[in-house]
Amino acid sequence: MKRFGEKVRALRKRQGVSQSELGEELGVAQSFVARVENGRQKPSVDLILKFSYFFQVPADILMKDELELEES
Repeated sequence: MKRFGEKVRALRKRQGVSQSELGEELGVAQSFVARVENGRQKPSVDLILKFSYFFQVPADILMKDELELEES
């Protein structure tokens, strides 16, 4: 799950959402989103599912480093 933050950042930027907006949608602070994206914070299972639902991608794609995001 080393690439989780990298994938979240890529998805967030694709959708044109700021860290603050994403945090508001997920019920967390902007600083939490920043720490996740920078790999300094690991999200709980509940938050992984919220990221997955928000971005409409399977959780395993976010969690498994060997799986890549689809190009949009």
